[in-house]
Amino acid sequence: MSKKKVLYVITKGNWGGAQRYVFDLATGLPKDEFEVAVALGEPALSAGKPGLLADKLKSASVMIYYISSLGRDVSFGKDTTSFFELYRLFKKEKPDIAHLNSSKAGGVGALAARLAGVHKIIFTAHGWPFWEQRNFLMRGAIWFFSWLTALLSHTVIVISDYDLRVARRMPFVSRKTVRIYNGIGLETLGTGKMIRSAFPPGAVITGTIGELNKNKNQQVLIEQAKNNSSMFVAIVGEGEERGHLEEKIKKYNLNDRVKLFGFVPASEALRGFDVFALPSLKEGLPYVLLEAKLAGLPILANHVGGVGEILDNKNPGEFSLKQMLLKTLALYR
Repeated sequence: MSKKKVLYVITKGNWGGAQRYVFDLATGLPKDEFEVAVALGEPALSAGKPGLLADKLKSASVMIYYISSLGRDVSFGKDTTSFFELYRLFKKEKPDIAHLNSSKAGGVGALAARLAGVHKIIFTAHGWPFWEQRNFLMRGAIWFFSWLTALLSHTVIVISDYDLRVARRMPFVSRKTVRIYNGIGLETLGTGKMIRSAFPPGAVITGTIGELNKNKNQQVLIEQAKNNSSMFVAIVGEGEERGHLEEKIKKYNLNDRVKLFGFVPASEALRGFDVFALPSLKEGLPYVLLEAKLAGLPILANHVGGVGEILDNKNPGEFSLKQMLLKTLALYR
């Protein structure tokens, strides 16, 4: 029996929740049953260097295609170019399944896959993007294109019951939508020494992990540290807001109490925290919160997206990598 071809498409090639999801699926499918490839957009070739997702996929011997024009920001010219790039890729590779991830890859990819005749188009909404902090008209436009993406897809995966309730209010989308929780395996946690050693002995460290962007809202922890002289903050991650966060730390003279660590694997950082904070303004079902809960840390988090479902759930098996793979495989077969 010939293998089914699965082509994953994702907008950004950095490392975050959606990228981890794609990596786990791309490397977790039965190799005797599926042939897998991943198409990546920005910043897969930022400054001529592949992003962390590309590095991990290469190490796992997964085929990669670079869609250089595919980016998160709206650009008619680039979006048109990325549409034709994806259309040509679908026509050339003829995947049995196109599995689209993130709003831009979903919107452009669903139309391209439909016109290219892909038989099964699956879109995973990693938290609906119209909940982001934008003006009313922009949010309305994003809602429309999210709905159109879902309409063009054969199956829509949402990663929380919260997002499932939203999908059920979308016309013609409810019956094709399924909820599959993100899942993690059992990881060995490091000592967190790298984090601990950056602060005075005995410091009670509030830590957060995530891409440095406005949605993740790390700046609120800096504001809190400004008003609390005994608060120490460790911010792990990279992203577009790093310069802004550095300016705030310098402005408030917090260099000794608030530290930016760049990218550190969660398994290496979590033991360095006394408290885990997730101040996000929008979330899907955050992997890092699953890991913080597994590590047994006290958690402070905004009640957004699927956050409450993680904190209130008493059955860790619902968030296992095994259940995520098995439920997704059932859609592929």
